[in-house]
Amino acid sequence: MITWNVSPEIFSIGPISIRWYGLLFAASFLIGFQIMTKIFEKEKKSQNDLNDLLWYMIIGTIVGARLGHCLFYNPEYYLSNPLEILKTWKGGLASHGAAIGIVIAMYLYSKRKAGQSFLWVMDRVVITVALAGFFIRTGNLMNSEIIGKATDVPWSFVFVNAFVPDPMTPRHPAQLYEALSYLTIFVILFSIYQKSYKTLKEGYLLGIFLVLVFVARFIIEFYKENQSSFEQGMTLNMGQLLSIPLILWGFYLLFKSKKESA
Repeated sequence: MITWNVSPEIFSIGPISIRWYGLLFAASFLIGFQIMTKIFEKEKKSQNDLNDLLWYMIIGTIVGARLGHCLFYNPEYYLSNPLEILKTWKGGLASHGAAIGIVIAMYLYSKRKAGQSFLWVMDRVVITVALAGFFIRTGNLMNSEIIGKATDVPWSFVFVNAFVPDPMTPRHPAQLYEALSYLTIFVILFSIYQKSYKTLKEGYLLGIFLVLVFVARFIIEFYKENQSSFEQGMTLNMGQLLSIPLILWGFYLLFKSKKESA
């Protein structure tokens, strides 16, 4: 087993601290922006449009992830204390909420841009979203959060800094499972785009993304500790329940794009 005793803080200067999670979160946007710059150049789209897209992505991701955490995992508390929703520095972001926020933001963006339909935009954005998932789950690993269930597999981690009653218990490195899954999905999506972007049917890459990401998430949830107490005793936890409609949407898009190609 591996003893994981990494500090979530890189360094601090007075009251200001630089943490791995924040650095990796920022890197996901910076690197994603560079990838989207190459895509927009390749397809002769405006740099001004890309700048607008970046802001839609940032706002959609952060607002969606925060509201998702508050409303999916602890609605009673946050609806009773709505000002707590604004206190993002206390932590609490949900990937399913981020997915919904991005979808809404991209829909609003596409309505303002000629020649960039919602599915056209989403097919390209999901390439960077998959890579962002890799960075964010790596940040969770550095924070020793979203940990896995107890196990005796040889690659188990002891999360010394985890906020659990038994931090010395070996566990599945669930964050690492997800991070590597998302990195693999990024490589698949980017490779398909590079080879076939001129002939891709709209919705095809989005469909692949939804199926691969949320099937992986559904499976990995079996190896993760529940995020909220209300999930105890549930056959499927909240993350799995939220994944099901997104998987179905992905299969629908793949079926639709295949039908259009026939």
